[in-house]
Amino acid sequence: MDEATANVDQESDKLIQQTMKESFGGGDSTVLCIAHRIETIMDSDKILVLDAGKVVEYDTPSTLLQMEGGVFNSLVESGKAVGILD
Repeated sequence: MDEATANVDQESDKLIQQTMKESFGGGDSTVLCIAHRIETIMDSDKILVLDAGKVVEYDTPSTLLQMEGGVFNSLVESGKAVGILD
């Protein structure tokens, strides 16, 4: 899914995300989700972070969040600082 919810409000985003989980989340599917909204991918099994076309991080969200100075951690902290994320 390439920015499946890029141009929708948060309520619609949540509904689309729930529908995708119900449709593809049976454990026998792989879903590649390209996202600019971090909250969209926070419950993913794994997150792959690209920078300049190269993989710089790949792990579970909780592990990436614990990596001080990591790219994903920095993105989340920046979002919190400007009030985008809780």
